This record gives sequence, C-alpha cells and structure tokens, in this order.
Amino acid sequence: MNGKRSHKYRVRLDVLSEHTPSTLAGNTLLRFEIQNHDDILAIAERLKVGTPFAEPEAYALAVGVKLFTGVMLAHSSDPLFSDIQPAMRAFIRNLKSQVAASLSSA
Repeated sequence: MNGKRSHKYRVRLDVLSEHTPSTLAGNTLLRFEIQNHDDILAIAERLKVGTPFAEPEAYALAVGVKLFTGVMLAHSSDPLFSDIQPAMRAFIRNLKSQVAASLSSA
C-alpha cells in the first residue's frame, strides 16, 4: 500500500523473558516495516479508552487487528481469507460500536 494517506510503521517484537532457552532474553525476535491507511496509534488510544481492556491488551488488540486485516485486505481474493472475512467485518463493526458508545458516554 502506498499513497499520501498511508502511515508507515516499524513493528518490533522483543523477547523480555522466555519459556525455553532457545533465544537470549532481550534479543529482537521480529522487526518489520508496514504501511497502513489508518493511524494505528490513534486507534490504539481509542481502544484503550473505549474498551474494558487494560492498556497492553487494548494496544495488542488494535495492532493485531490492524495488521491482520491489512494483510487480509491486500490479499482479499486469496481463498485462505474467504471464511474469516464476513466474521471479521462483523467483529470490527461491533468493536467500533462498542468504542463509540463508550466514548460518547464518557
């Protein structure tokens, strides 16, 4: 995805503690850059305020959903996503409604 409305992000996942000794704590496990048409940081803040989830969970939900749906939209004709697309649309619609209702009552 490119264009002037696109936001570019660097995602980095670091190991802080580990269950198995296969990697050293503190090593970067994943690092990549991605573009998205939405302001993911603003979405994460809205979810933090507009859902009952604690900050790390709200942030994880926002980032996870936006990254997943970005890939799904980029490959919308791939049969892999055919079963999940209707459910994901419904989930996002419900999530947006919940956040909007919470923010309007605050």
